[in-house]
Amino acid sequence: MANPWRGEVGIVINGEEHRAKLTLGALAELEETLQERSLMALVERFENNRFSSRDVLALLSAGLKGGGCTLTADALAQADIAGGPIAAARAAAELLARAFVVPE
Repeated sequence: MANPWRGEVGIVINGEEHRAKLTLGALAELEETLQERSLMALVERFENNRFSSRDVLALLSAGLKGGGCTLTADALAQADIAGGPIAAARAAAELLARAFVVPE
């Protein structure tokens, strides 16, 4: 089970629950992958609903890697995510939020 106090987000992929977490290394990889000028610019894209499916996949991939999952980005792109694209986008947004905000 994911622990929000540790910045973790739970996501079910191919019927198996995984914990995703944006570690510092995962965040650095995310900046490079998305070629964004800053993480805050990426946060702003999510806050303003201007994110792409590529953003969602990159965030989930980085978070899963940070959470210890060995699923590759290519495998994730082909995976069955419980709840579909909406749940994937919510999980990606939660990852960003939990990386920078302490849960209430």
